[in-house]
Amino acid sequence: MTMEALNRQSEIGMTPVKFEREGAVARLVLSRPDAGNGIDVALARTLLEHAIACDEDDSIRAVVLTGEGRMFCVGGDITAFGAAGDNAPALIKEITAYLHAAIARLSHMNKPLLTAINGPAAGAGLSLAVLGDIAIARASAHFTVAYTAVGLSPDGGASWLLPRLIGLRRAQELALLNRRVGAEEAAQIGLITRAVADDAFEEEVASLARQLAVSATGAIGRTRNLLLSSLHTPLEAHMDAEARSIAEGARSEHGRRAIAAFLAKQKPDFSN
Repeated sequence: MTMEALNRQSEIGMTPVKFEREGAVARLVLSRPDAGNGIDVALARTLLEHAIACDEDDSIRAVVLTGEGRMFCVGGDITAFGAAGDNAPALIKEITAYLHAAIARLSHMNKPLLTAINGPAAGAGLSLAVLGDIAIARASAHFTVAYTAVGLSPDGGASWLLPRLIGLRRAQELALLNRRVGAEEAAQIGLITRAVADDAFEEEVASLARQLAVSATGAIGRTRNLLLSSLHTPLEAHMDAEARSIAEGARSEHGRRAIAAFLAKQKPDFSN
């Protein structure tokens, strides 16, 4: 589906993921509020379509992912799983095919991702919530891994992300016991970047998005990739990747202009 078609659906409220645009900031809004923004096939597929569109559009310099209504995302649509009966495994494979591709695209696009966690997140919703380079939550939000409570194991990258963000021991506790974690504790243990008072949340998200959108997008993209690859690359190989990346940055127009601006004691302009 084209971006124009996705935009038209967003405008008339037909889509399970709304696409909004403010200047260089794209805002993806999970939009099944009556179902807690639960992930069904349509939502996962539309999220992937939007993720690809954001990745391909160079005029988009920062992406915000948030939810509509009271919840950020309750995870997979368990009602749909139950209704599928014996076809539930095939349904889950279809959902995860789209969802995992969307998560991969959001993780590796050459621009920053800000997750604006407007409410509770559980299951794959937790995976989406903590995916952001910056993850900001309302103080009233909370997080639950939730899978084993319904006899399932994690998806959406949860079992990969959690040990890396909060350590294996904490990940084991949260994944096996399904203990609910409030936003303040989530920030303290490194699950999210920080918690923000509910009445200041929207302004904080907007301010951070604007800040990211005027940053050096290419440098941010290279930095994102270096941080992700550091988790499985030996030191010498990683330092070689760093050397190649920083040289590429120095070769880029942004890099040349920023170095010149620094030497001239001016603020660089990365808008072009």
